[in-house]
Amino acid sequence: MTGADHDIGGAGRTPFHGRHADAHSPGRRPRLARACRSAGLLPLIRLARGLYRRDVRVLAYHRVLPSAEPSDFRFDLELISASAEAFREQLQTVKRKFAPMRFDEVADALERGRPIPRGAVLITFDDGYDDNYRIAYPILHDLGMSAMFFVSTGHIESGRPYAYDWLVYMLCVTASQRLQVPELGIDWALPEGLDERRSLASMLLDRIKTLDALAQQALIARLETEWGLPSSAGHPDCQPMTWNHLREMHRGGMEIGTHGAEHRMLAKLPEALMREEIFGSKRVLEQALGDRVQVMSYPVGGPDAYNGREIAAVREAGYRMACSYIAAPEALAADTRFEMRRLPIERKMDRDWFEAMLALPEVFCYRSRYRTG
Repeated sequence: MTGADHDIGGAGRTPFHGRHADAHSPGRRPRLARACRSAGLLPLIRLARGLYRRDVRVLAYHRVLPSAEPSDFRFDLELISASAEAFREQLQTVKRKFAPMRFDEVADALERGRPIPRGAVLITFDDGYDDNYRIAYPILHDLGMSAMFFVSTGHIESGRPYAYDWLVYMLCVTASQRLQVPELGIDWALPEGLDERRSLASMLLDRIKTLDALAQQALIARLETEWGLPSSAGHPDCQPMTWNHLREMHRGGMEIGTHGAEHRMLAKLPEALMREEIFGSKRVLEQALGDRVQVMSYPVGGPDAYNGREIAAVREAGYRMACSYIAAPEALAADTRFEMRRLPIERKMDRDWFEAMLALPEVFCYRSRYRTG
């Protein structure tokens, strides 16, 4: 789901998925961005960086909603990348000041040994929420731009919400007064307030991702039964796109890639299931779209979610590129094209911060915290 955090460090340390160190208290970066913009420095910074570094900025979105602060929202607010208004402004900035590209164009250039244009930007979406079709796609189409939508094919097929989203929802609405997860040594009292429950859900998500993928699945299914909140009931605030949505977007110039079948951490699956996620999702998506699927995004996307085994399977399956969710500008090369790093876009990022991050991502992109496990 949301972005894994950056600054890869010591052994045994893995990025929090979707909890950037400055996501809630952005601090110095937006203030420095405003100061640079006010002083007219951003064009100079952008030009100077382009003289010594030619790479690809891969922007990573999840959800675009009418508001970045929706009322009575019982899901993870930090999965909201931008409001519709902010998303349009961001795309206009990319179109006006940078070089928007498609993955097939980048792959062609890389394979033919051609240089990537200075200021190249790729736009990506993970998971496949229906607001990608309802809100993001019309804005992209209106501006004549393209994006890559990485979708979990099993959820497109079933229409069920994503498991991590549903876990947050259950914690937000359950009438139970305690959360008991013996697998993780958890016995927590559940607070009354929605914000407090969301914070607790964030802690649980980080802990649950230390388990193997099948144990995660069993744990969430058990809580659905215990609390009488089956994911099969769904919720209008958290729905995947449909096959018809994807076909229309594909015809409209969008690129569609895989995000596995069931959005499971590939490195935490047995070999056979890992390969089915990689090979099977590609096969299903190609049959549905009638076109070659060239790119994959590793679900969760941090170093604990994929490794050399998964990269080898992606190459074998015939993908041309693959994306991680490690936050950094991408110095594209043959040995990095199957674990491309990205720049997470989250709802606290204002216009100045967004432009400054594109101009100098080494300074202005999100930094990371780590979990141990």
